[in-house]
Amino acid sequence: MKVVLFCGGLGTRLKEYSTTIPKPMVEIGYRPIMWHLMKYYAHYGHNEFILCLGYGGDIIKHYFLNYNECLSNDFVLSNGGQDIQLYKEDMADWKITFVDTGQQSNIGQRLKAVQKYLGEDEVFMANYSDGLTNVDLNEYLTFFEEKQKVASFLAVQPSQSFHLVKVADDELVKSIEPASQSSLWINGGFFIFKKSIFNYMRDGEELVHEPFKRLIDAQQLMAYKHPGYWACMDTFKEKSMFDAMYDRGETPWAVWQQADANRASVLKAYHLNGNGMRLQQK
Repeated sequence: MKVVLFCGGLGTRLKEYSTTIPKPMVEIGYRPIMWHLMKYYAHYGHNEFILCLGYGGDIIKHYFLNYNECLSNDFVLSNGGQDIQLYKEDMADWKITFVDTGQQSNIGQRLKAVQKYLGEDEVFMANYSDGLTNVDLNEYLTFFEEKQKVASFLAVQPSQSFHLVKVADDELVKSIEPASQSSLWINGGFFIFKKSIFNYMRDGEELVHEPFKRLIDAQQLMAYKHPGYWACMDTFKEKSMFDAMYDRGETPWAVWQQADANRASVLKAYHLNGNGMRLQQK
């Protein structure tokens, strides 16, 4: 299934970085956040990506044109550095379509601009490219298939540190609580769409404004609630949070690493028998 990544915005709230690079290229560890997101989708078998480029699009193109697999994989260097043998690869089976969707385009305009690249696929996914999650994508897709609606987004609880306030008519505060502990759900930016989403869109419209209102009126928009991990990178504080988690080895969004660890633990539970011909469980 194809995955549309919106990666052409200015990212003004992350200006410490986005004045020189587009926000999806801001790094967590030694890879951009969009790489972590693409690894997440590829882990579930969805490795056809359509990049909606805009601001800093040339930087994104150069990154993938000069991609170095050795930075995130084990390898053997021989013959004086002339030969490199990789033990595994990140993106050997990825297919990436790069599309210039305009410097000032909104999300709706960017999606319309890549419509022709979706081919005959009836269903596709899309993402803001600034957030990460550990939601089970297979379960989310099953939910979407069962509901038989046109569109769905991942509903998450806010991770920001602001507070929600309830105020009475006389302006007395009735309650105040952290947003993360409230019953509030927000759009987490992980979308699944049927191709008929384009029937609800008009030229120049922002995706979640007029088109989503039409979907709501037609009872065609679903929210998949995910109480687990989700976080976005909108500010320098959130960038620092991601860096700190990465440095501690706390990366709940890296579901591919967890899968590798699980496979390794299974292999350790087996050993060769006396003649070394077959594996037996301990």
